[in-house]
Amino acid sequence: MTPTPRHPRPATAIDHPAVADCPPPTAPKVREALDARDALASALSRAGIQLPAMDVRTPWADDREDDARYALVHLGVCSAPVALLLADVILRGVST
Repeated sequence: MTPTPRHPRPATAIDHPAVADCPPPTAPKVREALDARDALASALSRAGIQLPAMDVRTPWADDREDDARYALVHLGVCSAPVALLLADVILRGVST
C-alpha cells in the first residue's frame, strides 16, 4: 500500500512561536484564532486536559501572517486517554 502524499505547508512563526526574529501576527483573523486557541487551552487546562500540539495555521501557503485571509486553530493529535477525557468533559457540559 502506497502512503498518501502530503502537501507540504511552509512553517511560520505562528507554528513556532519561539522564533525570536518574527514579529507578532497582526492580521485580525490570525489574532482571533490565537485568542480562540488560548481560550480553549485555558478551559481544557481547568478541566485537567492538555493538547500539546495546538497551534494556529493559515490554510493558504501564499498568506503572510500580517494579511492572512483566514486562520484555523489546529488541535493536533492526542492519545486515546486524552480523547476520552475530552469526550467526558464535553458530555458533562452538555448535560448541565
